[in-house]
Amino acid sequence: MKIVDVSAFYPPLGGGVRTYVDHKLRIGADFGHEIVVIAPGRRDHVEHRADGGRVIYLASPALPLDKRYRYFAGPAAVHAVLDAEKPDMVEASSPWRTASIVADWRGRAPRALIMHADPLAAYPYRWFGGVAERDVIDRQFQWFWNHLRRAAAGFDMVVCANESFSGRLRLGGVPGVRTMKMGVAPGLFSPERRDEGVRRDLLGRCALGPDATLLLGIGRHSAEKRWPMVIDACLRAGLHRPVGLVLIGAGRDQPKILRHIAGNPHIHLLSPIADRAMLATVMASADALIHGCEAETFGLVAAEAVASGLPLIVPTHGGAADLALPGHSELFEPSDPSAAAEAILRLLRRDRSALKQAAMASARNARTMDAHFEDLFAAYGDLHAHERRAA
Repeated sequence: MKIVDVSAFYPPLGGGVRTYVDHKLRIGADFGHEIVVIAPGRRDHVEHRADGGRVIYLASPALPLDKRYRYFAGPAAVHAVLDAEKPDMVEASSPWRTASIVADWRGRAPRALIMHADPLAAYPYRWFGGVAERDVIDRQFQWFWNHLRRAAAGFDMVVCANESFSGRLRLGGVPGVRTMKMGVAPGLFSPERRDEGVRRDLLGRCALGPDATLLLGIGRHSAEKRWPMVIDACLRAGLHRPVGLVLIGAGRDQPKILRHIAGNPHIHLLSPIADRAMLATVMASADALIHGCEAETFGLVAAEAVASGLPLIVPTHGGAADLALPGHSELFEPSDPSAAAEAILRLLRRDRSALKQAAMASARNARTMDAHFEDLFAAYGDLHAHERRAA
């Protein structure tokens, strides 16, 4: 099949969506498929990937609030590329404008909406969750549910990476929802990459010795990631046990995060690590991953941490919670630094041998992205065959 992914938020400098799409570009040919990505860019051009697939960039304006991202200005250019490519299957990777553009395309190919974003969890639930229940917030944002139901009606399948997100969409009347858990790059993240020298170096950057606990936080510096809350939780836990926090990432909120750290020596910021093998080594060399975002649709960083043999400290909501098995994880109420601090201390009070054994078992059983795409492509094959029979 020729599969065309209309990917509005394919960022130029990494991130979970780019990791996902790049893996699909690499693996598509192995399953006998041609993968084409349509993405907004600075100018019109085509990028041919050495390991397979193409990225067709369409000249598009920058997002006003985050200049790193661009958005499709309208449907005409996207529809023209779809008409020219004649795909067997079309994907939309955003529930906003992209979903409407793909749903309105007049081609006959079946189409899937990939829910890489959970807008309600990222914004209204985060803004108003302290004063209202989610069902109350949902009623106030019926315009979004109406949009999503209308857009989803133009798709044969709506794909979510965690069952709790799928359940919310079904309750909201969104048709065709299916859960297909994602995974990690095979052969990259592993407990065997643990390096005690790297661990000592990172703790040293946190002004702590090797007897301290090294917590790792990875993700862009934006409000929904809740890094100030994570920092507060680590500082509170640090009043009882020596704890160092290394944050890996960048973004528009970095000045705010630096002000929040206020020069505390036990918090250290690292720029994003583009070398995936080095990132895997850093992950395996920490003692646990702490994550503050309850709006993750899958939680790729958490999945990579599990594959690296790390325990998890994550919120009770969001994709990361699906990966937090009781044997190696602690959960806390979202946005609550006291609850997060207590979760850190609960983890540190647990039997280390049992914790490590549970974490290693989960690492051995970690789902790979290859398995995800095998399931996804099989579902696409069924849709394509059905369309051909109908034709």
